[in-house]
Amino acid sequence: MLEKSNITMEKFNQINTGMTYSQVVNIIGFEGTISSQAGNIKTYTWEQSSKIISVVFTNDKVSAKSQIGLSGKSSEIEKQNETKQQLAIKQNPVATMEIKDYGVIKIELYPEIAPNTVSNFIALANGEFYDNLIIHRVVKDFIIQGGDSQGDGTGGPSLSDIDSSIIKGSSKDKLYSINGEFTKNGYNNTLKHERGVISMARSDYSSVELTKEGYNSAGSQFFICLSDTPDLNGQYAGFGKVISGMNIIDKIADVELGSDEAGDVEPSKPKEDILISSIRVDTKGCEYGKPETHETFDYQAWYMKQYYGIE
Repeated sequence: MLEKSNITMEKFNQINTGMTYSQVVNIIGFEGTISSQAGNIKTYTWEQSSKIISVVFTNDKVSAKSQIGLSGKSSEIEKQNETKQQLAIKQNPVATMEIKDYGVIKIELYPEIAPNTVSNFIALANGEFYDNLIIHRVVKDFIIQGGDSQGDGTGGPSLSDIDSSIIKGSSKDKLYSINGEFTKNGYNNTLKHERGVISMARSDYSSVELTKEGYNSAGSQFFICLSDTPDLNGQYAGFGKVISGMNIIDKIADVELGSDEAGDVEPSKPKEDILISSIRVDTKGCEYGKPETHETFDYQAWYMKQYYGIE
């Protein structure tokens, strides 16, 4: 049995996304107490005097953390009347999306449902990736879509967008994607695609039997449901829901559309640009860390090699 040691900010800062429970115990120095559990999500609490560390584990890996009292301001504790369990429950992060000439949309994010997707969105948003991008796709009674760096449905993020140590355009600055956190891809995502739900857009290569490549192709593009769309359940990674501003989304859904670059029979790109001025996420004091990523699958390179032998 580990000897109980002091809880410090230094130890808190060493806890990173993706760590196991045993790794966290080795850092803190003693076993934690389970304060809440739901399915594959457990919250452990370490308490010592007026100092508390709470760590959320999803699929036995750290997905979020929070602390109280480590700054030395014991007044924070004195103001609280909650029990240990209530202290351990973190507030969900809230994204504020400002749409030029339209207004503000607020979206509650659900890290307990799609932890890596939420970490990715937070990293991009607070890293200013989404600033001045457009809503490039509107399908009435279905979705609005944004987050594309190219503005035409083909763009995505690179590692420098989430890691300031990587120089933009350098050899290390690769395009990246994240795994799709949804049921068909082996993740227990219970969020239904109802009106107001935000979810990750991705590619679909199933017609050429590259199902997994499509499942794990999300990067930065997201969509918001205009109506309940059960056909998407289990196939796309929903990770939050609009809590205010649906009236603004409905106004965007009514804009005049023009033909897009692909020449779709039913145009989906707004004739006039709808600008996302900014997206910022209030993490409510929790640290979500960098998302787990992999290099983006190059479908065009695969296609040329597969059908024309060109590498």
